[in-house]
Amino acid sequence: MRALTYQGTRDVRVETVPDPALQDAQDILLRVTATAICGSDLHLYRGKVPGMKDGDILGHEFMGVVEEAGRAVTRVKRGDRVVVPFVIACGACYFCERSLFAACETTNDARGAILNRKDVRPGAALFGYTHLYGGVPGGQAEYVRVPMANCGPLPIPDALDDAQVLFLSDILPTGYQAVLNAQVGPGSTVAIFGAGPVGLMSAACARLRGAERIFMIDHHAYRLRFAVDTYGVEAIDFDEVDDPAQRIVEQTQFRGVDASIDAVGFEAKGSALETALTSVKLEGSSGKVLRQAIAATRRGGVVSVPGVYAGFIHGFLFGDAFEKGLQFRMGQTHVQRFMPGLLECIGNGELKPELIVSHQMSIEDAARGYAIFDEKQEECRKVVLTPGGPASR
Repeated sequence: MRALTYQGTRDVRVETVPDPALQDAQDILLRVTATAICGSDLHLYRGKVPGMKDGDILGHEFMGVVEEAGRAVTRVKRGDRVVVPFVIACGACYFCERSLFAACETTNDARGAILNRKDVRPGAALFGYTHLYGGVPGGQAEYVRVPMANCGPLPIPDALDDAQVLFLSDILPTGYQAVLNAQVGPGSTVAIFGAGPVGLMSAACARLRGAERIFMIDHHAYRLRFAVDTYGVEAIDFDEVDDPAQRIVEQTQFRGVDASIDAVGFEAKGSALETALTSVKLEGSSGKVLRQAIAATRRGGVVSVPGVYAGFIHGFLFGDAFEKGLQFRMGQTHVQRFMPGLLECIGNGELKPELIVSHQMSIEDAARGYAIFDEKQEECRKVVLTPGGPASR
């Protein structure tokens, strides 16, 4: 089959690789009909996450048609059209029984060994996301093996097309969990840092939950324009406003917003000191956005963090957070918990995640898709790849 493989920093290639096959009674074999490039994939593309090996197949946002099913699979059958969550969970362990699917303790036994830490519990395996998360081949391919198929793949009605439901695999539930963690409800004020795909899905879900005001902070004018036009946000360009948090405080009766959502993560452009520390690996992540989120949030408010972080952070300002009495909620998304309800919202027209798609391309052009998404060229918001067929925009 044809699949996108990792070959080093900013080097991904579509190659012919062996077809996947069933390995366990709970596996299914999926013929991929649509897959997407996630902002988290760019962390891998830029060489920022350990555990990648040359030849690894990327991709954790995908859907398709079941071609084969193991003898123990009861949730789906051959011919079903399904969306697959990026989190691989068993559905039966201590954490899965509590709907904490991203904390599944049976699908990934590699994390502690790779980090050389005996105190690290595994957490769930993820598709196409380094051997730190299980080394499971991803879905930017013509076919993919899906383990634990009784806890994950969601059947999709024929009335909905791929673009409408593809993002149930990751960014839509991630944005929704971020909004729930932020306790957004009718009349809420919220600041969303980052107008990438997760930030945009957070804005859509904040509107769904009844948010009254949404501030969105970014420095790509085309992304902010889209967010204003589509979700009615109040845009702040941090290239033009030196202190977005101060601007937000000034516009909220000098209190701050009820909640802030950090949809940027560890690669935020930090201070000169942070840049120096991360370059010599004395620091794992930039704390720039977290500091802004703490400053922008009112006393007793919530900071919700769907953005990926790694290691420790310089200048976290924990004292400020303590003095303001802030709550912090964060972590990988428990995708399986939210997929059915969000599918219903898509079906009745309350959510239209497909609006963020700016580029549709053949998987043969995936390397170009990564490059334009990484460089923010051609006003790229989100790239969807389809196996076979001509490239298109």
